[in-house]
Amino acid sequence: MKARRHEFRAALGFLLPNFVGFGVFTAGPVLFSLAISISNWHLHRTIPFRWIALGNFLELFVDKDFWLYSMNTVYLMLGMPVAIAGSLFLAILLSQRLRGIVVYRTLFYLPTFTSGVALMLLWKALYNPEFGALNAAINWCIDTFRVNEVVRALGGAGVSAPTWLLSTKNLVGLEAEEVRSSAAQWGMGARDALIIMGIWIAIGGNNMLLYLAGLSNIPPELTEAAQLDGAGKWAVFRNVTWPQLAPTTFFIVVMSFIGGLQGGFEQARVMTQGGPAGTTTTVAYYIYTKAFEELMVGYAAAISWLLFTAIFVITMVNWRLGSKELNY
Repeated sequence: MKARRHEFRAALGFLLPNFVGFGVFTAGPVLFSLAISISNWHLHRTIPFRWIALGNFLELFVDKDFWLYSMNTVYLMLGMPVAIAGSLFLAILLSQRLRGIVVYRTLFYLPTFTSGVALMLLWKALYNPEFGALNAAINWCIDTFRVNEVVRALGGAGVSAPTWLLSTKNLVGLEAEEVRSSAAQWGMGARDALIIMGIWIAIGGNNMLLYLAGLSNIPPELTEAAQLDGAGKWAVFRNVTWPQLAPTTFFIVVMSFIGGLQGGFEQARVMTQGGPAGTTTTVAYYIYTKAFEELMVGYAAAISWLLFTAIFVITMVNWRLGSKELNY
């Protein structure tokens, strides 16, 4: 009995630093944010502190900016299916047994090691409408292939390169300050620029590695049996590869949803400061501006908890629906 107590005390001594760290740096701040979310805590000392119960949450439901920025967050997630499909396609290519394939895998994964801020500054320069490489290439194509002459001959007004991070236009015509769409806002703008950049970063990132690991775990006899039965490459992928990758895809989709709902802060902070006209301000960046620029700490905490609730509910729905599909 004494020996067991001694072992328990020794184990507790080893675990205590982790428990203390978790309590001080994780559980403590979480509970503190929950407490201040029901207060009007404002860092301006002219506003007296008081408890307001669900006042912040009720205000959120009539906060026009919150719904606009929630729409921005969802819009920036439109590139997620393309990024996941691109990661799968790239993983299939890099799973081939070819000479030097390790070098190609390293090159495609290399941007993941680069600092996010450095990558965003690079893309910001690429998107510059005056001297950026993207617009230089687009203008060259327009001039070389006489695109404007063809468009005007067909009765159009001509085309020009997008202004990217300076434009409020987007692919579905969403208004900058209203939750609605209009024909005048159709085009390519700041939101689409962030989506394109996100797809480029994500395709060769961790999702590609997860798919590579999933592909390596597929029993080769399944593929061989399908090929012996006369299945082509597409039939093998549809009936063997894709079903075997279902757990990996489910995990990637869930994590992508979580990351997408939490994301957008770095891009907005580094590249656009939330503009133009708030079109690249996401919920995460809105929390930052409320807490550290407008100093409305209680309101920012309420937004954080509402975002947590949304992520939790969506994750549970994904888990519920995805678990049924995994029972094969």
